[in-house]
Amino acid sequence: MGPALPLDEAGAYVAAAYLVFLALILAYVGIMASKLGRIEKELTELTELAARRDADDPAREKEHA
Repeated sequence: MGPALPLDEAGAYVAAAYLVFLALILAYVGIMASKLGRIEKELTELTELAARRDADDPAREKEHA
């Protein structure tokens, strides 16, 4: 009993499967990069907000020291 598909036809399906897998990996990395960028932006904003709050209230800075 031979292979289900001739090897020259199977090669095209294997290549297509690799391309689909690569596309999924690239989409995943892109989504994670955008989420990381958004989290970094929010963290920067929160850090600046906390710094401004501490600068406005010197007594609060002593509590955290």
